Amino acid sequence: MDAQGRGRAGDIDPADQWVLNPDTGEYELRLGSSAPQSPVPGPRAARARNSGTTRVRTEAPAGARGPRGARPAPGGDAGDGGTEIPGPRRRRSPEPEPAARRGRRPVKKKSKAKKVLAWTAGGTALLLVAAGGAGYLYLKHLEGNLSSTDVGSAAKNGFAKDEAFNILIIGTDKRTGKGNAGYGDQGSVGHADTNILLHVAKDRSNATALSIPRDLIVDVPDCPTKQPDGTTKVVPGTENTRFNTSLGQEGRDAGCTMRTVQAITGIAPDHFMMVDFNAVKTLTTAVGGVDVCVAHAVNDKDSHLNLPAGKSTIEGEQALAFVRTRHSWGNQGDLDRIKVQQQFMGSLMRQMSSGDTLTNPAKVLDLAEAATKALTVDQGIKSAGTLKDIALELKRVPPKNISFVTVPVLDNPADGVVHKTVIVNPNAAPAVFDAIKGDVSFTEVKREQRAAKDAAAARLKGSRSGPADVRVRILNGGAPAGSAQAELNWLQNSAGVLKSENAGNAPAPLEKTTVEYAPDQAPQARELAALMGLPGSALKPGASVTNSQGLPAMTLTLGKDFKGAGVSLTAPSKAPKVDSQSTADQVKCAS
Repeated sequence: MDAQGRGRAGDIDPADQWVLNPDTGEYELRLGSSAPQSPVPGPRAARARNSGTTRVRTEAPAGARGPRGARPAPGGDAGDGGTEIPGPRRRRSPEPEPAARRGRRPVKKKSKAKKVLAWTAGGTALLLVAAGGAGYLYLKHLEGNLSSTDVGSAAKNGFAKDEAFNILIIGTDKRTGKGNAGYGDQGSVGHADTNILLHVAKDRSNATALSIPRDLIVDVPDCPTKQPDGTTKVVPGTENTRFNTSLGQEGRDAGCTMRTVQAITGIAPDHFMMVDFNAVKTLTTAVGGVDVCVAHAVNDKDSHLNLPAGKSTIEGEQALAFVRTRHSWGNQGDLDRIKVQQQFMGSLMRQMSSGDTLTNPAKVLDLAEAATKALTVDQGIKSAGTLKDIALELKRVPPKNISFVTVPVLDNPADGVVHKTVIVNPNAAPAVFDAIKGDVSFTEVKREQRAAKDAAAARLKGSRSGPADVRVRILNGGAPAGSAQAELNWLQNSAGVLKSENAGNAPAPLEKTTVEYAPDQAPQARELAALMGLPGSALKPGASVTNSQGLPAMTLTLGKDFKGAGVSLTAPSKAPKVDSQSTADQVKCAS
């Protein structure tokens, strides 16, 4: 692909490819001749055709400036991979209007406000180049920046725009990249140093970023990993070890970290995005710096962070030092560093979505380059187009409804040392995990699904049969082994549903537990749902089956969400309060 088709080649700055067209008053992105775009009408377009340069029209953002003119580089034709060198704009004497343009309506200029809206409507760096042949070529270039890891069944095959999704964001301590030799642990294989499980609600009204401490003591499960020769090697699990060893240790990949998260929280990550030290440096530089605030002056000899008290704008090495600093905050442990990292992420999100970034072509393209070069992802989202789709879905979530919370923990009693390692708080953590699994916001938002849930609850309060009237066959459709029998025992011995039986395994696994019933069995279905604590969405009108006594019965299929016999599956209506939780729109000072 030639220099223009790639969007950046050699020392070419993508911002230099935006040229003002004096015929239309609009900026154009210069791309290679292979891009199947139509040239702009007029004399300048004719010269572009002769030189082999194709221009893609776009609106000029309010206040943005680009090169005022361009001329071919000496000794090279633009169509052969040569670049155009900006030159001084020359005055031209009036030229006769070409015959082809006579009778055409004059080009209507858009207002500055409309031009800004045209740029900000997309809301992401990748969206800017997502249209037409030129967009396709640039997306393929961005895709070439990405690295990917095959984590097998730990990740989904693709991305569904109409579903809630969970992405595990992993920051490693591996000393990769220029200028990073002095960071992290010397010789580290790349442990999971920073870990955030990002849950985005199905209706996009809210999102939750759940931080998982690296020093959390967990059981890392057995993990199948793909080897370079295509074979699969199972890395044995480890009990009572730090969470950060779920990556890198013994050859574990990001899929092992995903499986560990699911074992701890019961929440299955759909995909992962992994970054190293360079990500913070390049992303903050691309957006022109991130605003942070510290309650007191900081001069940390370990991270080399040196900031005065109050607000500062940081980027590059200083930004990395800010998120790595631990000894200057709170109790000097990892938990207080997590709070500072959450504040930093909120500020970075605000800066990336600000008008200063989205209306600046140079920043937008630099951000696209930096983001894709920084990421390692799973096979299911390794295309730039899919990452664009994810970015667009994230943009739909208002910053005030993006919550940052941390897994509730307790000091590890086995240490005998405060804040050395921690364990999951068995009393507080389950409610946090259940809220995320139930797609419940940690902020006060009016959700589109609330009316449907209220209606389902009202139906459950309607006329029902008694437990003795319920006939049901139980199938295991993805729950742990033995769940069907355990549920049968509970229904018969504790709930009074005596006409129930274990029917073995379902033909295929299900994500959610369901009750299928015929129309005349609706009262029985409502009774069973009330007894089990099933949400209204679990009731599936369909057909009855015949039980072992030759009588019609409903079908209860225990899905992967099954929590245990007698345990309610109804999602909480409100998320619990978590210590030090914050939202992306809040500005706080690290202390």
